[in-house]
Amino acid sequence: MKTVIVWYRNDLRVHDHPALSIAAQDGTVVVPVFVLSDDLLSGKRSGSNRNRFLLESLQDVRTSLQNLGSDLIILHGTPNVELPKLAQLTSAEAVYYTADYTPYSLKRDKNMKSTLDTLNIEFRSFPGRLAVSTLDKLHTKTGTIHKVFTPFYKNWLEIQRRAVAELPKLSALPKSVDAGRLPELESITLRDDLSERALPGGETAGRKRLAEFIETDIEDYRETNNDMAADRTSRLSPYLHFGCVSPREVETLLPENSGAAAWHRQLAWREFYHYIMYNNPKTITEPFQERYSVLSWDPNPAFEQAWQDGKTGFPIVDAAMRQIKLEGWMHNRGRLITASFYTKQLWLDWHNGEAYFMKMLLDGDTSNNVGNWQWITSIGVDPAPVYRRLYNPTLQQQNYDPTGAYVRKYVPELQNVPDKYLAEPWTMPAELQEEIGCKMGTNYPNPIVDHKLARLAALERYQAVPRVT
Repeated sequence: MKTVIVWYRNDLRVHDHPALSIAAQDGTVVVPVFVLSDDLLSGKRSGSNRNRFLLESLQDVRTSLQNLGSDLIILHGTPNVELPKLAQLTSAEAVYYTADYTPYSLKRDKNMKSTLDTLNIEFRSFPGRLAVSTLDKLHTKTGTIHKVFTPFYKNWLEIQRRAVAELPKLSALPKSVDAGRLPELESITLRDDLSERALPGGETAGRKRLAEFIETDIEDYRETNNDMAADRTSRLSPYLHFGCVSPREVETLLPENSGAAAWHRQLAWREFYHYIMYNNPKTITEPFQERYSVLSWDPNPAFEQAWQDGKTGFPIVDAAMRQIKLEGWMHNRGRLITASFYTKQLWLDWHNGEAYFMKMLLDGDTSNNVGNWQWITSIGVDPAPVYRRLYNPTLQQQNYDPTGAYVRKYVPELQNVPDKYLAEPWTMPAELQEEIGCKMGTNYPNPIVDHKLARLAALERYQAVPRVT
């Protein structure tokens, strides 16, 4: 009789779970387990919104495993201590897990393998985190690492995909094992950090959202994904981050139309950033383009607070920053606008902006969050002239929220501002401000910077960085 432990991490599902499925084929007894560690719940890259989503996802996968005849063991502590103890308690011969690619994950798994090797316990990884089964086969024609998205994307499309794993048949846990209890929400979150309108966690909710998106919105995705008010993006990013839905299975469910192709390309961007950090782990803290390490940012607590609170005086920026507080999520166009504004107009350190997003976002993912922040700050991969990613908030609002519905939804004090003034409410005549009850500096802040002057200053600072010869 062979006992196999399945170590759950950010793969919280039962459908298309290769490690779980093959464990059920290889072992007579399968022991699914999740280890709640302090690093996960209260580390510097943790967040209350994600802790709540995690708790809901664990409860959901536990219910699914119970329906399959098993259960999910919940352990508290350090994986490197708790897993070997569980292996010895259950006489397990192997631990199966889904491979992950961040520097933290790779170091953790290396240490785990070393520990289990001393106990003569197999430690075996499986695909499932990404649509592709491995990142090692993705390279340029000359064998180097991709640094630009489009060639990576073409290569990514050509990589052979694995078959979707079957839903396993499981047996009951050994009687000697206590499944344990999930913690109370209050013990792992800060109530003040929780977003009121956050999506629910779990595979059940994720699969429902996926089905709805494919049924109603994906066909028009190419045309609507940048319409901030329409809100017709998939909102699958939290479920992908926690592994509540499988990116590989999602690929097999996509219809053949231009909208699905455009969404699939966004999935490739997600995997591109995982690929970049896997091959360049230093980018978690350092610019991919090393020459920009010399940039010196200007600390300004007042600017920082205004940005976080959505009170910069630029409506599209403020709407997006209020969305992240309310929902633990932000439209992708809003992420680009707010990050560009933060770094290139307020000249604040991108590390701090990235950290705030990680704190608040349900889908806060180290590889993707760092990759996106470096991309928009013009210090990362896929380089373009700095000015192309130095966004004018007024033009961004006019282009991506032309009716003003997004701004009015999240910044209600601008509800009665006429369309012609909504992108730049400070240009309203004083008598109109008085008439509609929206006085600049009283009901809504004046702009905290002059866009034109801030833009010129940013360009000068980038241009002063020595070029690599």
